[in-house]
Amino acid sequence: MGDADQAREGGGRMTRNREDIIAKAGLEPVPPIEEEDTLTEPVKRPSHDDKLDHQLLYKYHRDGDLHAREQLITLYLPLVRSLARRYSYRGEQLEDLVQVGCIGLIKAIDRFDIERGVELTTYATPNIIGEIKRHFRDKGWAVRVPRGLQELNVRLSKLIEELTVQLERSPTIPELAKAADATEEEVLEALETGQAYSSVSLSSGPSGGDDDSELDPLESFGVEEEMYAITEDRAVLAPGFAALDERERFILHLRFFEGLTQSQIASRVGISQMHVSRLIRRSLQKIKQEIGSPD
Repeated sequence: MGDADQAREGGGRMTRNREDIIAKAGLEPVPPIEEEDTLTEPVKRPSHDDKLDHQLLYKYHRDGDLHAREQLITLYLPLVRSLARRYSYRGEQLEDLVQVGCIGLIKAIDRFDIERGVELTTYATPNIIGEIKRHFRDKGWAVRVPRGLQELNVRLSKLIEELTVQLERSPTIPELAKAADATEEEVLEALETGQAYSSVSLSSGPSGGDDDSELDPLESFGVEEEMYAITEDRAVLAPGFAALDERERFILHLRFFEGLTQSQIASRVGISQMHVSRLIRRSLQKIKQEIGSPD
């Protein structure tokens, strides 16, 4: 009677442990796996002999030490400055790019996984470069340009350099369109939008600089409008003229706007010269009182 029959007769259930199965199959026994063992060993606290950045990363991510985070930022600041210097030719101040790069460094430090076993430099470099490129894409343009045209403009800049070397001349629009896999209209539009990256002040000289010795273009055209002063005077005198009757306004117009003498005004109005003098003096007094009144 076999083992299975004996197990059924005894009303029991056949059980076969792991060692019996391995022995019956003729396999070498496998040493038992301890419960603590895992596929990846847990990260051990760095010793004093380990790199400083490893110690700081462990303190920050495992112990929550914010001072260690600040030390990491200071430690990798030369890396940020080195990467930012690659893009300083695009018209942005180097210090501004360093600040943008520091944002990418801080994000890399916060997201870094100390259990992956990679260096922080390897992980931080693409984060810093990506942050700088994102800055140029989103905030570097003086005029908001669609992202597709921005990317095409960057591609065209590289293609122009490559084709100029290959063809030993400047490439044509059809050649650029074929190399960029775009239409000629898209190429023309992208090249035009490249001029929108930076703006020039209206007060800058012909060379585009801020040299004080250059003539301000705004001073080379246009004249001062004389009617500005007259319009202001009319606005001030309007309440005073409103207080005069029609004859008084007419006499003042002849005297001060047409430049007639009192004798000429008297002949034109049909009154004596002395009467004209009295009317002018009284009218001016009315205007003075009206303009100087609180109302």
